[in-house]
Amino acid sequence: MIHQKSSNLILNSERQLRNGWWILIFFLVLASILMPTLLFAQQNAMDVSFGLQAIIVAVTSFICQLLRRKPLSELLGTLNSLWLKELFLGCLIGSVLMLIPALIMRLFGWVDWQWNLAGFSNLLTIVLLFAGVTVAEEMLFRGFIFQRFIAGVGEWPAQLVLAGLFLLTHLDNPGMTGNVKILAGINIFLASILFGFAFIRTKSLAMPLGLHFMANFMQGGVLGFGVSGTDQTGILWPIFSEAPEWLTGGKFGIEASLPGLICVMATLVLIYIWKPRKEIEKR
Repeated sequence: MIHQKSSNLILNSERQLRNGWWILIFFLVLASILMPTLLFAQQNAMDVSFGLQAIIVAVTSFICQLLRRKPLSELLGTLNSLWLKELFLGCLIGSVLMLIPALIMRLFGWVDWQWNLAGFSNLLTIVLLFAGVTVAEEMLFRGFIFQRFIAGVGEWPAQLVLAGLFLLTHLDNPGMTGNVKILAGINIFLASILFGFAFIRTKSLAMPLGLHFMANFMQGGVLGFGVSGTDQTGILWPIFSEAPEWLTGGKFGIEASLPGLICVMATLVLIYIWKPRKEIEKR
């Protein structure tokens, strides 16, 4: 039996709303929650914290998923022991992603560290900050929109579009100038692709969440580098030599360094060729 491609701009061949419309609905729901929140915050001289942003994006995603009459497990992955293992594996990879470039910098004498007692007192605040950033960004860039893009146009177009949007949200970050802007831009773009493949390989947000959170926390909360140009107070204090910024990332962070870029590229290749056991078992 030959199936003809539906020409209906609203519904697909299965009489379901097309993915492009669901993406539009997501932004309409997001705007309906975000705009009153911003107005309230402005009137009361409040900041919209990353934690609140994470809640807004998560609520928007849940509403849209419920409107689709699909389980939240499709959006987040099934919350079981495997989800926790993938979260832990993501944290492990995120740590290594920052520790290897830092070790290279230390071996070549480009950066040294000393203990920073202030970092210990701020540790809980830093953990909560990066948790909020991670949930907000991963729910937005690897959650509902990303998954509707994949269903609509395929993995690679979805990856490129969302990685481009991810980069755009970082272009105005402090220190995004000169060579730093070039290296950091490439690094951030590829990191988004990396997080995307972590979702694609596992069909779960657990690994992208762990990877993203621990990369940020290890870079800023432990090693004391800036994170995407934002100054952080870590439990270690980096002392830079006269090495150029493209080798160390400078105040912007490891994301703007050549060793950091090489590690992101290597990790991206490994995640791309990785075949999780549950994916193999489905075949």
